[in-house]
Amino acid sequence: MDLTNKTAIVTGASKGIGKAVVLALLEKGVKVAGWSRSNPNIQHLAFHFVQADVSKQQQVESAFEKTMQLFGGQVHILVNNAGLGVFSKLEETSIENWHLMFDTNVHGIFYCTRKAIPVMRQQKLGHIINISSIAGLTGIEEATGYCATKFAVRGISQSLFKEVRKDNIKVTCICPGSVHTEFFNESSHVTANDTMLHPKDVADSILHVLETPDNFLTVEVELRPMNVRYS
Repeated sequence: MDLTNKTAIVTGASKGIGKAVVLALLEKGVKVAGWSRSNPNIQHLAFHFVQADVSKQQQVESAFEKTMQLFGGQVHILVNNAGLGVFSKLEETSIENWHLMFDTNVHGIFYCTRKAIPVMRQQKLGHIINISSIAGLTGIEEATGYCATKFAVRGISQSLFKEVRKDNIKVTCICPGSVHTEFFNESSHVTANDTMLHPKDVADSILHVLETPDNFLTVEVELRPMNVRYS
């Protein structure tokens, strides 16, 4: 896809991977609506902050309506990035945290994607990027709930691409390894450090996938740091 003058929604845009994706898209001439609970304070004429908690269906509905008004009823790119993890043994995981992870990481993708698909189908053009994780590829001790949600993201992605490719809509699932973000603030076992992937690494990979020719689809991408150190 030629990204010039295209429109994009990026969820979880206030920090980490989401903010890096917003900045990368803006550099390519994309008009971006950044959805998040807090303002990323990005100063750019082509950037629009839309406050939304993707775990709440009504907030997604409202954010999408506002975004369509901003973009004249078009959306070419949806990056489902918003997500969180709570780490504990399964029997020690609270009901509230279990639901919070599924509401954000899984239901949020459902709410956002079901709004974008009809618009992309009418345009005969679109690309949906879902951010999973290596936690969606293998089980991780004391991350049962998080792994469950990221496995679900991969399942959604692998089914959805078969549903919509006839409409010239691409779906790609990105599975990053450890990324140096605030994500690890919630972990007592791992501290973020410079040996991890950086948000820009993930954003650059997403740009590469978005700019692929129309005749083929990248279904899934696994990204790993070369020599990660955990401490």
